[in-house]
Amino acid sequence: MGVRRTLDVDEVLKRQDSGELKRRLRGRDLVGFGVGIIIGTGIFTLAGVEAKTHAGPAVTLSFVIGAVVAGLAALCYAELASSVPTAGSAYTYAFATLGEVFAWIIGWDLLLEFALGAAVVSRGWSGYLANLLGLPSAWFGEDAKVNIGAVIIIAVLTVVAVLGIKESAWLTNLLVCVKVAVCVLIIAVGVFFIKGANLTPFIPPAQPPSGGSGALEQPVVQAALGLDQSVYGIAGVVTAAAVVFFAYTGFEALANLGEETVNPRKDLRVGILGALAVCAVLYIAVSIVLTGMIPFTDIDTGAPLAAAFDSVGQHWVGALISLGAVTGLTSVMMVELVTIGRIGFAMGRDGLLPKAIGTTHPRWGTPHRMTILGAVLIAALAAFVPISALSDMVSIGALSAMIIVALAVPVLRQRRPDLKRPFRVPFSPVVPIIAAVACFYLMLNLDVLTWIRFAAWLVLGLLIYFFYGRKHSRLAPGNRTESTT
Repeated sequence: MGVRRTLDVDEVLKRQDSGELKRRLRGRDLVGFGVGIIIGTGIFTLAGVEAKTHAGPAVTLSFVIGAVVAGLAALCYAELASSVPTAGSAYTYAFATLGEVFAWIIGWDLLLEFALGAAVVSRGWSGYLANLLGLPSAWFGEDAKVNIGAVIIIAVLTVVAVLGIKESAWLTNLLVCVKVAVCVLIIAVGVFFIKGANLTPFIPPAQPPSGGSGALEQPVVQAALGLDQSVYGIAGVVTAAAVVFFAYTGFEALANLGEETVNPRKDLRVGILGALAVCAVLYIAVSIVLTGMIPFTDIDTGAPLAAAFDSVGQHWVGALISLGAVTGLTSVMMVELVTIGRIGFAMGRDGLLPKAIGTTHPRWGTPHRMTILGAVLIAALAAFVPISALSDMVSIGALSAMIIVALAVPVLRQRRPDLKRPFRVPFSPVVPIIAAVACFYLMLNLDVLTWIRFAAWLVLGLLIYFFYGRKHSRLAPGNRTESTT
């Protein structure tokens, strides 16, 4: 028990040439994947919800804070992804630096993040499609007892994800073009309807939440300091930043495509940093337009952008926003399905999950078994479980993974100073430490109930690891000689 199991970095690098996954992606495909997963519910719903409930017009500042923290984490991802391109991303980075237990925890967190995220988005997609085409609410949207629309879209996208990574990239890039065009239209038309009065005061004064809320719904940092519950003010801006961070999660999915990228040492950093930069600009601009068009107290949390344009008589823009939402959410689910397959593939290859999962299809070169298994779980969640507040779980899972990635950068530099690093985080270890602290602080601004759910998920994961994964790991005694540190 005193020996820490770690993967050898040189062995991880050799996996690039195994040929199990097909190298068919270039930098532009990675940017498309990144924009495809990042732009979704954040821009179409979260901006309005958080403006009304926590931050007011200063939700724009919340998006800036989220972008800065995500940018710091993205620098760390860019260094590790370009130095150690692999299908496992944060899971493999933790395995090579901090050890097997940390690797399992992060892999388990990432599966939670992307599976739950895909389930949430598929239900949102079903609702938007129902509004766009007038479909029956008994089968589509949040009022459906069994959300057939969500199940159907997951099934269709699973077929595309299994058939091949290039096919997935082609569909994602097509959808990205549509939704980016819609975002640009929102900004170009909406800027003419901005009123300065709607942006004043930019940061509304702090006040108790309307109707009150339970102790479990209070941010952890407020509960720990014994502060009264409040919304708006600086605390509200930071709380909103922790929630809208959900909007930036996903860029880390690109790090899982290292073994399928033609030139990973160059293209991975281009994809990660390029996608995040594009999305941050669009998020900030759209949030300014939204809060400038309509008083934040009047924002419709169901369809904030469409309702804002309806309020100024631009109904045709509202219809296009619904189209953009449908395409936008489709690409999010596409990338999340692809990512789940790669994470499970890496964990199965290492023996922490059944080895049958860590195999690829002989013809299509995709981790078909894990992709299908993940899709079944997502479809089950999407069919029966309401969206409610579970989107916070996506944020806490992503933030915890980013903390591990940030810490892995200086650790790997110390252990392997000779490793070729096409991209280096500036001012390391200062920047990685700041990134880890910033991510942890945002986690503390999520509510107590989210932390309880997260702890329960971790306990379940650790039980699986100690009763199955540790015994079947390729580094377990009898399977292979352990690496020690």
